[in-house]
Amino acid sequence: MYCTGVESSPPMKKVFLFFLLFSSVLLTAQQKAYGDGEWLKFRVHYGLLTAGYASIDIDEVQLDGKQVFHVKGYGETTGMASWFFKVEDTYQSYIDKEKDIPYRFIRKINEGGYTKDIQIDFDHSNYKALVINNKQGTEEEVSFPEDAQDMVSALYYLRNNLNVEEIGIGEEIFLNMFFDKKNYVFGLKFLGREIINSEFGKVSCLIFRPYVMSGRVFNEKESLTIWVSDDDNKIPLLIKADLAVGSIKATLTEFKGLKHSFKIIVD
Repeated sequence: MYCTGVESSPPMKKVFLFFLLFSSVLLTAQQKAYGDGEWLKFRVHYGLLTAGYASIDIDEVQLDGKQVFHVKGYGETTGMASWFFKVEDTYQSYIDKEKDIPYRFIRKINEGGYTKDIQIDFDHSNYKALVINNKQGTEEEVSFPEDAQDMVSALYYLRNNLNVEEIGIGEEIFLNMFFDKKNYVFGLKFLGREIINSEFGKVSCLIFRPYVMSGRVFNEKESLTIWVSDDDNKIPLLIKADLAVGSIKATLTEFKGLKHSFKIIVD
């Protein structure tokens, strides 16, 4: 089972969820790809029509005496898209600076009146997650496998630990993931390299295809593609989703606080 079949939802919700999930990918082993102060902003659009914006930023903080990176992702619809279906989503993850494992995950969403307010506290010593549903006022303890990630921390883990110099075209990567109250396997495939015209000029990119669940929203399991910078940052430049209602894209428009130089190809 792939993690992306978590729950049925409208197309705009899926776009923001997958944006947050695939907001970063992949760096050579032993190299830290991100750090305190990194901030990215994306425009979500159908062709020339802007449907919304999403951003994700990182702060170095302490959680229960541990030094962690607090990753905060936020997405919202705007303009005419909000008239049809308003989205305002926040996803947060507290990630151990050295071990690249999550200690806390927060999901607060409002999608056309559908709301959730979930906090998950991870106990990696006992492989237990405390799932706190603030909306329903419930708590539940659920087991998870070793090295499990949440939907935000998974890609930050890959940024720091996957060696893209050795990965081959067509190779698949899988990670254990815990989301809401269930365990999933997150999978993606490496498609190769490509130079794209970005908002900042020509950039060499790595191309990945995360596996999604085909059905009402996605036409098939390989309906999502992400282009990330082929440098030491591995930040996403472009995300394309082929939905049942058409193709939608998320394009990087602004950034600051990158840990490494951002490489642009000069003709």
